[in-house]
Amino acid sequence: SCPLLSLFPGTDVGVTGGGANKENAAAVIPVTAQPLLLTPEPWNLLVTQTPAKEKAKEGETVVLNCHLNSPQHPSLTDLMVKWYKEDEKGQMDLLEKNVTILPNNSRIFMSGDLSQGDVSLIILNVTTSDHGIYFCEVTLPDGKVVTGDGTKLRIRRALGLFGIEESIGTIIGVVAAGIGGIVVLIVVLTPQLRRCILCMRQESHQ
Repeated sequence: SCPLLSLFPGTDVGVTGGGANKENAAAVIPVTAQPLLLTPEPWNLLVTQTPAKEKAKEGETVVLNCHLNSPQHPSLTDLMVKWYKEDEKGQMDLLEKNVTILPNNSRIFMSGDLSQGDVSLIILNVTTSDHGIYFCEVTLPDGKVVTGDGTKLRIRRALGLFGIEESIGTIIGVVAAGIGGIVVLIVVLTPQLRRCILCMRQESHQ
């Protein structure tokens, strides 16, 4: 009877142990679920792009500022940063997962220190094709995506006409205004020039 008795307690222990495991499992579920429910709340990330508009001349270096701020998370190294540009041709991705994705392109890259929240974009030797609206987009560890308000970049072309660096439309307007001003100036000065010429002739005769 002893072996039988020894088996029953063993069985009881096994049942009890199974019940204890079920209780433990029930107790573990809220612990694992709790951080998932709380994760979106602490990640209150602010993505700030400055300035809203930027102008540059062909050949210059442009820095498009983007700063991240999350009071609950001083370290931001787990974030994934993406930059993309929108223009009349549509959207073009420039940088994904903190790295430039443009083939054979060393002009555009991320500068600053991600751990300090600086994810600014640098564009070297800008050309007129770089114009557009640039957006800084950040993906949080929980999958949430936060995007900045964008920075509109306008490139001025150096045409070398009277040192004016603006678009073709502006140049035409300036030249037309200049020609109009010269015409008005000639019309206004013509009577005075005639008088001066007459005065000079009279003096020469005297």
